[in-house]
Amino acid sequence: MLNGSCLCGAIKFTARGAARDPAACHCTQCRKQSGHYWAAVQVMDADLTITGTPKWYAASPSAKRGFCPTCGSFLFWKGAADDDTGIALGALDGPTGLHLERHIFTEDKGDYYDITDNVRQEEQEDE
Repeated sequence: MLNGSCLCGAIKFTARGAARDPAACHCTQCRKQSGHYWAAVQVMDADLTITGTPKWYAASPSAKRGFCPTCGSFLFWKGAADDDTGIALGALDGPTGLHLERHIFTEDKGDYYDITDNVRQEEQEDE
């Protein structure tokens, strides 16, 4: 089980069940919304409980991003046709036991940093 929250605590979440595909996304949208790259793990919607009311921003026709309307913490990424949700690794409480498995959209990464952690890199996300 994973627990997490936004910075101010207005939005809390619990993920029961398997968390999969911990990844860091370097796409322009994630960098703009988070201020750097964004790391998340996927959980099935049926296993995710959210307390509070996140604000959802439709970043594109195929996905939306959930954040706290009070403190602005970027917490969730949801594909329109998906039955799972990406939750921010940085918003999780305590030890998670998770490790990044891949970096995605690396062709869009900022020029001010290098990816040097020996984790698999993908220029575009696999479909």
